[in-house]
Amino acid sequence: MIYIADTANLDEIKRLYYYFPLKGITTNPTIILNSGTTFVKAIDNILSVIGNDMIHVQVISEKAEDMLKEAKKYKAYFNLGENYYTKIPVTDEGYRAIRLAKDAGLKVTATAIFTQQQALVASRAGADYVAPYVSRLDNISSHGIEVVGDIVENIKNYNLNTQVLAASFKTVDQVYRVSKCGAHSATISFEVLEALRSHPMTEISVQKFINDSKISYSDIDF
Repeated sequence: MIYIADTANLDEIKRLYYYFPLKGITTNPTIILNSGTTFVKAIDNILSVIGNDMIHVQVISEKAEDMLKEAKKYKAYFNLGENYYTKIPVTDEGYRAIRLAKDAGLKVTATAIFTQQQALVASRAGADYVAPYVSRLDNISSHGIEVVGDIVENIKNYNLNTQVLAASFKTVDQVYRVSKCGAHSATISFEVLEALRSHPMTEISVQKFINDSKISYSDIDF
């Protein structure tokens, strides 16, 4: 499973890219709003850090043809290449837009997915990634991890050219469980990424190494 950061905050992206083996960034209008900047500035900021890694940019139009026009505009405006995925919600117009975007040579991430059938329809429409929302399903007494597992199983059983981009996490345990059920990738908030890479026992162990090294490594200068 590959890790992607679900943030448009420049400071968070810089910190994560300093040490974390990320493969890209996902955005949506809410994430950009929470970053405290505007759309164009946020995308420019992200591109200044991530190089050729993936960037997933969501369309806001409601009609399929307008979604396609918007997706093409972003690709041209920001001079995006193979690293660009247009995020399209799985509305009725969205399913049509997925086909239009694929016919136009664009890569697509189908987003706002809450059921296995939505993901299957998006896959059949041509989506490169399908993004089921794990925590939001759990919040309405559904089972987000099971939905992800069902989508992964469908992709295998039907030999679909689609990957799962699991999204919407509140806990490290949710990330752990989607990785165990075969999700190909996960887009995760800064806070959860920071939490999953650390453990108190690691800090204790490293501090003991440092203390002991003052004696055991005393015969060498650094």
